[in-house]
Amino acid sequence: MFYVTMTDRFTSGWGMADNRINKLVIMCDNFKDAANVKEYASRRSEMKYINIRTTAPSYPASTHYTQFEDKTNYATWFKG
Repeated sequence: MFYVTMTDRFTSGWGMADNRINKLVIMCDNFKDAANVKEYASRRSEMKYINIRTTAPSYPASTHYTQFEDKTNYATWFKG
């Protein structure tokens, strides 16, 4: 399992992430998918601090709102 982590600057600080940093984590079955997701995220101006990890990230709930997603809701991001 691979995890592509990023900060969504657009949704940070309001809504579900009120006064917190919105971290988006997209779970991928293989490195190729993770690389495609990272590339797609890097083309989006609101995404910052984009990384690929092999361990599940953990962020403090007091400062971060974390969304774990997969291909179900982000299929477009997986296309190479």
